[in-house]
Amino acid sequence: MNNGEKNKKINFSHNDINTDLYNLYKDSSYLAVDTEAMGLIHGRDRLCLIQICNELNLTACIKIELNNSDSPNIKKLFEDKNIMKIFHYARFDVAALRCNLEINTRNIFCTKIASKLARTYTNKHGLKDLINELLEVELDKSSQSSDWGSLEDLSNKQIDYAANDVRYLIETMHKLKLILDREGRYELAQKCFKTIPVHSELDILKFSNIFEH
Repeated sequence: MNNGEKNKKINFSHNDINTDLYNLYKDSSYLAVDTEAMGLIHGRDRLCLIQICNELNLTACIKIELNNSDSPNIKKLFEDKNIMKIFHYARFDVAALRCNLEINTRNIFCTKIASKLARTYTNKHGLKDLINELLEVELDKSSQSSDWGSLEDLSNKQIDYAANDVRYLIETMHKLKLILDREGRYELAQKCFKTIPVHSELDILKFSNIFEH
């Protein structure tokens, strides 16, 4: 497999997806999700971009404009309990969505947590290493540090980078679930996923280290 096999059209919009796109996504079983922000501190660094992709490889990038806090179609998708939302390091993204758009994400699968429970033979659980091993795809991370909040249009390179972070998540989730099932750890993973909104809320309130001794 290579990047070209997943290189399909990217729908780009501002603040939300339109009704036609929403209707295409609303019957999805899975929705891969990622976000880009101005930084890593919730409440200071605003959310700038949301990327989504479903099992049909329908991919969209939504640029969140300055002072916008209303994305009703995205909110309906992310709060739909019948669609599994797949993130890599869901804790950050779920907090960013809640802090910036008042979205309470439901039915979460985190590939980073799943990787740590499944791939105990390695300490490399970043998205690039994970996808490289499981799918034999080399992700280009050169645009990772970008000014996602720029008032200028995003470059094609930025959009491609952002889209690639969701294009492979659903397939990666299936691969990880096979390992978790095999090793008898999928039920434990599900319990961990259910705690993510709590951890995200603690991060927003700056209680990130509450479980430390």
